[in-house]
Amino acid sequence: MVLLAAAVCTKAGKAIVSRQFVEMTRTRIEGLLAAFPKLMNTGKQHTFVETDSVRYVYQPLEKLYMVLITTKNSNILEDLETLRLFSRVIPEYCRVLEESEISEHCFDLIFAFDEIVALGYRENVNLAQIRTFTEMDSHEEKVFRAVRETQEREAKAEMRRKAKELQQARRDAERSGKKVPAFGGFGSAGMTSVSSGSIITDTIVEPEKPKITPAPVRPSGPSKALKLGAKGKEVDNFVDKLKSEGETIMPTSGKRGSDVSKALPPPVNVESVHLRVEEKISLTCGRDGGLQNMEVLGMVTLRVTDDKNGRIRLVINNNDSKGLQLQTHPNVDKKLFTSDSIIGLKNPEKSFPLNNDVGVLKWRLQTTDESLIPLTINCWPSESGTGCDVNIEYELQEESLELNDVVISIPVPSGVGAPVIGDLDGEYKHDSRRNILEWCLPVIDANNKTGSLEFSIAGQPNDFFPINVSFVSKRNYCDIQVTKATHVDGDSSVRFSSETSFVVDKYEIL
Repeated sequence: MVLLAAAVCTKAGKAIVSRQFVEMTRTRIEGLLAAFPKLMNTGKQHTFVETDSVRYVYQPLEKLYMVLITTKNSNILEDLETLRLFSRVIPEYCRVLEESEISEHCFDLIFAFDEIVALGYRENVNLAQIRTFTEMDSHEEKVFRAVRETQEREAKAEMRRKAKELQQARRDAERSGKKVPAFGGFGSAGMTSVSSGSIITDTIVEPEKPKITPAPVRPSGPSKALKLGAKGKEVDNFVDKLKSEGETIMPTSGKRGSDVSKALPPPVNVESVHLRVEEKISLTCGRDGGLQNMEVLGMVTLRVTDDKNGRIRLVINNNDSKGLQLQTHPNVDKKLFTSDSIIGLKNPEKSFPLNNDVGVLKWRLQTTDESLIPLTINCWPSESGTGCDVNIEYELQEESLELNDVVISIPVPSGVGAPVIGDLDGEYKHDSRRNILEWCLPVIDANNKTGSLEFSIAGQPNDFFPINVSFVSKRNYCDIQVTKATHVDGDSSVRFSSETSFVVDKYEIL
């Protein structure tokens, strides 16, 4: 078998993406593809057509054609087997078989084509191996990077330790009035003069800075122990060079939409007394019904930034009837809260800490009552002659909630192409790398409390579990609100701002 080229073209013969495996000009390949539709006889079903010099082996892909151009003396059976593998590769990278989608993923397709054919001859690979080769995930590279980062951290820690020793010896020498001793640098010869010692101090040892105790603040996220900027600088220089040569550089985001953690934006107007009502749900359901476990954890967090409003009390409105367990901070007057639903310090003369997030009230709800599930997911996979027909529906049981950025993630089998979508409420995304079908719904509320998704794909019913759900909401699940803030002296009202969030820790249907 000698394969000259593999191409995806329209029914009019326009080439969308083409990979030549032998020396061939662009004019030659465009001419061959333009002549291809004219050679097919209408009304007859064939998988190949021949000219005097080449053979076209093709397969329709909806409105497109997958075409292999081979020599006439190639083995037609091998050609057809190779064609089937090419046709299975395309849905792995393209969600829909349209010209725009093919063009967008053209380089991914070309890299995959190169794994199938080398120098015109078929490689002995399958679809799973092609996926592994194109991902280029190297265990040895990960180990090498981890070892190098560890060595860099250890070298940096050793440098700091040596620097502290030099600085301490210099201070001891200055206190005793002796001549400042000279120290040998890292790998350098010993230095004998005082000026040499000062050079080490200026270049390696940082001068001791006055210690300032900062106000405690919440950490904004995990910090990295080591940050290297050389690579980013080289990339910026390369991009600037391309721009100077007239190339158009499209800005790209380094995070995929489905991988970015969803969080509600902070309120714009934050008063000197700010309250956060936060809830997190962890839920596990069975695919055939039955709530295995549901736990909702909530907390009211207070932050005071003005000492004039430090001695305050909070009026809590608890309208919840789900049977949750409440717990106040040890420094909060529990009797006052039990009798009047007011949060205040045991010692009214004291103030709440300034510029610090203080959890004053928390609650916990744990249940196996199915009627308390906020959002039910029902998945019905049924086997058919060609695979599985899957019907999924959701229903909002807690109509007081408004769920935003809802994503229902359904696992799908690998190596069988993209699912064929039927009826759909909302939008969907198929991630062929992670083998996940994401059903995306911007809002679910009382006006949009039910919806469904239908799709078909090759597989077994067990392939579509576990299903995971994520969402955010500005309304809390347990009806607990802070309605008023007052001064301890005089009961005058205090202006305060608040934000409410209800997020998912774990929400899965097994």
